Order: sequence, then C-alpha cells, then structure tokens
Amino acid sequence: MAKEGSYDIKVNSVAKSIDMVIKGTFTPEQVEAFVKDYTSKVQSVQAADYTLNVDSTDMDVLTQEMVPSMENSIKMYQQSGFDKMVIKIKENAILKMQLNRILRNANFANAEIKEV
Repeated sequence: MAKEGSYDIKVNSVAKSIDMVIKGTFTPEQVEAFVKDYTSKVQSVQAADYTLNVDSTDMDVLTQEMVPSMENSIKMYQQSGFDKMVIKIKENAILKMQLNRILRNANFANAEIKEV
C-alpha cells in the first residue's frame, strides 16, 4: 500500500533557494493544497534568482497513472521561472529515466537529477 503523501516547502532567502520535500502518494485534495502552498511561496520571491531543490528521495518508480501528474508538476515548476531545478532521488535507474524523459518532454533544460 502506498504511503500517504506529505510535503514541506521552505523559502531559503540566504541560499536563494526554495527547498521542497515530497513524500508518498497524494490524494487530489493534497495536490490542491500543495499547488496552493507552492504558488503562495513562489510568488513571495523572484524565482529567476532562485534554485528549486526538490527532495524526492522517498519517491518510487512512477506508475502510468502518475506520469501526467508529474508532468503537470514539472510544467508548473518550469512556468515559475526558476534559474535552476535540482531533483534529488535515491539511486534508481528506472525513476531517473522516467524523470529525464518528463524533463525532456517539458523542455526543462536547466534541471538536474541527483542520485543519492
């Protein structure tokens, strides 16, 4: 059974980064709350001067049903205008391949995937 989703979004003005931790599987209500929270935090900064750090070390390989949601999230991050995005994942060749494909399809050139 999938773990219930949770997230944390922090603005680090000193490091000029927005640091997010994403865990588990989200319900539609959680997605809505996340988008609202994300939007309010991002609007408080000049995104072009910031790096978006996404800690997804708890993320599993994406199911077919999850791919469109992930694509929409990546597009939302891209439209925010961040200077750079770094996605941190556990070492997982399949997940890395999936994320690279989504980033490529979204033309998100200034994104990087780090395996830990």
